Amino acid sequence: MPNTQNDTLLDNEIPEKFKDPKTGALRTEQMLKSYKELEKKLSSSPSAPKNHEDYDVKCDHGLFTPDGEINKRLHEKGFTNEQVQVVYDLAAEVMVPMIVEMAGDFEADREVEKLIEYFGGADKWQEVARQLLAFGQKNLPADVLDSLSSSYDGVLALYRMMNNDEPTVDVKTLDSAGGSDSLDLQSMMRDPKYWKDKDPSFVAKVTEGFQRLYSNS
Repeated sequence: MPNTQNDTLLDNEIPEKFKDPKTGALRTEQMLKSYKELEKKLSSSPSAPKNHEDYDVKCDHGLFTPDGEINKRLHEKGFTNEQVQVVYDLAAEVMVPMIVEMAGDFEADREVEKLIEYFGGADKWQEVARQLLAFGQKNLPADVLDSLSSSYDGVLALYRMMNNDEPTVDVKTLDSAGGSDSLDLQSMMRDPKYWKDKDPSFVAKVTEGFQRLYSNS
């Protein structure tokens, strides 16, 4: 005796595309075609290599190299080579800004250490730094002050300017420095790229001009 209840349940689970719209009979050819397409799709999908040592990961950035233990753990999770590459790429993407920031902080710390040594201790450097800031804010364009105060050589140039008792940075002040550098610097400071557009590369050249003028004062 046929089990009509089970047949009904089975019939309800079969997608409509596999049934004849008129008779409701199974369309076996359509089912077979779909099965072959699924099998083909699965066989063509990327799969994890046989061994974690077979991963081919590119680390052209030079920040790090593929790690065997990490690759082993990813292999255990069934990661394909493409997926593993994405993991390494993301790691580099996150680490690059961190490394750049750390390098900048390290360089800044070294510059401060050199200044502390030059001025004879942390307390003396703090007092000089306070004086330099007050002098720079009064006499220098903000962008020039920022540039000079960001490096050891720039701070020393600013210190020499302050000790020369230069009240302002104007044409007369630059003339007193003498030489072709002062004339070039006057021209550059009149350029709209400096006072209007504040072009970073142009501002840097003006800052370098100040450093040259006062480096041997």
